[in-house]
Amino acid sequence: MSLTIDPPASLIDRVIALRRDLHRHPELGFAEHRTAGIVAERLHELGYEVHPGIATTGVVGVLRSNAPGKTIMLRADMDALPIDEENATDYTSINAQTMHACGHDGHVAILLGAAELIAARSAELAGTICLVFQPAEEGLGGGAEMVRLGLLERFGIERAYGLHLSSTHPVGQLGFREGPIYASSDSLEITIEGRGGHGAAPHLSIDPIFLASEFVVAVQQVVSRQIDPIEPAVVTIGSIHGGTTHNVIPSRVKLLGTVRAFNADVRAKMAERIERVLKGVCDGAGATYDFAYLWRYPVTSNDADQTRYVKALAQATVGAEAVIDVAQIMGAEDFSFFAEKVPACFYTLGTSSGPATSWPHHHARFDIDESALATGVRMMTALALDAPRNAP
Repeated sequence: MSLTIDPPASLIDRVIALRRDLHRHPELGFAEHRTAGIVAERLHELGYEVHPGIATTGVVGVLRSNAPGKTIMLRADMDALPIDEENATDYTSINAQTMHACGHDGHVAILLGAAELIAARSAELAGTICLVFQPAEEGLGGGAEMVRLGLLERFGIERAYGLHLSSTHPVGQLGFREGPIYASSDSLEITIEGRGGHGAAPHLSIDPIFLASEFVVAVQQVVSRQIDPIEPAVVTIGSIHGGTTHNVIPSRVKLLGTVRAFNADVRAKMAERIERVLKGVCDGAGATYDFAYLWRYPVTSNDADQTRYVKALAQATVGAEAVIDVAQIMGAEDFSFFAEKVPACFYTLGTSSGPATSWPHHHARFDIDESALATGVRMMTALALDAPRNAP
């Protein structure tokens, strides 16, 4: 396997400029109207068959060849996060409490850059290429909505590929893993109902703040004592709200949390286990509770054959020295909904070259080394040119 993909410097300059424009104008899930407009306009200019408005703001660009081959999708998510950016650059977000803190601006820029190269080499194509620009990855399930609305059937998609920028890997490094690569992600919404009163007379109250504190500690036994130690899992309580002042015991406390796992059987039992702990804490004090377990994203699991194929293609395209095997990532991805339906491979692209580009995803200082974008363009273009003919 040998594939030469050399994007012109002028194209990469446009990719970087687009990424900065998108970073400066971020939009939240299902509200990516400006971003979707830019995507649709550019795809139309390049000669793609353009389908806007899928799952509200999603856009699909289709390029059909005259040669037999599979129909594949290349995916980029478009949404930003509700974060106030703390960077000071020429492209810092101008939208309050909205920031591309997870690299989706880079994903869009990469796929539009690849769209240009793919169109320029359309005579080499086989099958059909579907470029899927997906809304609302950050917790709102835009991928699930696209699947629910019949995206895969509508376009006859047989294989799915996507990438995610990663600030934990050196710039330009491509990471692969067969099987589960991103964890499932589900949410907890809990209200503990006690009995309010004076802070000086706790014996006359049922203190929900104390009970919430007891639950936060006790719930960790689910992971440490009820799950096989070789099976990764996480229960994190990320939000606690209750009380108004120093000397008043409130009537209720609200908690929000996230639950992660890589094993479907472990995931399936987490709700029951967590509620059992909550019930024990509340029953012991005479409190009541409301418990909501929100099933959100399943495990993102890479098809073994597809992963071996894409990894070999990466080695042929960017060089074996830039290709590694990565550990499982406890973050979650709604690419999982595509991977549940068709053979798929989701891989990572390193963007770190020093302290300024090593901040974790979802941090207000997150940024990338933009030289990684060229590698992303090369890989997405390689998949378009090769996978319809040669993917298993």
